[in-house]
Amino acid sequence: MAAHALETGPEDLACRARAALVREIDRSGAFAADPVWREAFEAVPRHLFVPFYYVGGAAGNGGFERVWSEDPDPRVRDDWLRGAYEDTPLATRVRDGELVSSSSQPSLMAKMLVELDVRDGHDVLEIGAGTGYNAALLAHRLGDSRVTTVDLDVEITEAARRHLARAGHRPAVVTGDGARGVPERAPYDRIIATCTLTTIPPAWLPQCAPDARILAPLATGLIALRVRGPGHAEGNFLHTPAYFVPLRGDTSPGPRPDRLGGLPRRARGQDLLRFLLTLTAGRLDPQDAYALWEREGRPERDRYGVTVGDGRARAWLDDPRGRYVWPLA
Repeated sequence: MAAHALETGPEDLACRARAALVREIDRSGAFAADPVWREAFEAVPRHLFVPFYYVGGAAGNGGFERVWSEDPDPRVRDDWLRGAYEDTPLATRVRDGELVSSSSQPSLMAKMLVELDVRDGHDVLEIGAGTGYNAALLAHRLGDSRVTTVDLDVEITEAARRHLARAGHRPAVVTGDGARGVPERAPYDRIIATCTLTTIPPAWLPQCAPDARILAPLATGLIALRVRGPGHAEGNFLHTPAYFVPLRGDTSPGPRPDRLGGLPRRARGQDLLRFLLTLTAGRLDPQDAYALWEREGRPERDRYGVTVGDGRARAWLDDPRGRYVWPLA
């Protein structure tokens, strides 16, 4: 297999690997509600956004090994290229032994983009530029001028800008605190975050157009909010679990995720209890959380929701005016 890859060349290998990834995402059902995104994933080359990534770290001695496109060994370069098209999150930036940025799992990215429910002419703000790959997918669908992506780290935004240009896209890439949004380019029809929040930043809602949609990782789930009026938004979590690096800036980081930008490997009940504990920010201890979860029929994530209004954000189970309501951090 490696010898064949060397004979056919990296571009052919990249095309075949990208096609295989799209088929895998398609089998997951992520494109079903909006097949237009399939064409975006077919067109945007992920490997241009991950010229290097790290493997290891979570196992063994805890160290990371860099795999990169300029390795002198052609077989290692082929491994890098194949890895870029695996349906898995890729660790892309490590600082002082800690992972600070990743390229999310493509099938989860596809699901989030479909759930964002974009339409032609929409303006989108992405919180967390990462490698620039997600912004490229949005730009391919909507056009460069409709997409703004922001990140706190200048090294991340500079790299994302280079990757995007190499792929032929030039959306607005802003260095700044994502919790504050990018007011100079507002209003936005859609806001999507690719980093975990502990609450919904209050600066976002005034930057939203009427009936805007906000999709963001919160606790260990994905909250989908509809902006229903000035300063007011409400919605439910998706059924899908999701783990991302925390937003750095005005909101405090939540519990450290086991995996970045991917899906958890844990017993279903334990995962849902962890979601409830994270969502309630320590207001419930494990015993109380378990008792509530059992009493209410072991609720999945999509029975929980969030309401933002009057300068406050509240999480709830089943009914925003019901028995179980908790203030977010």
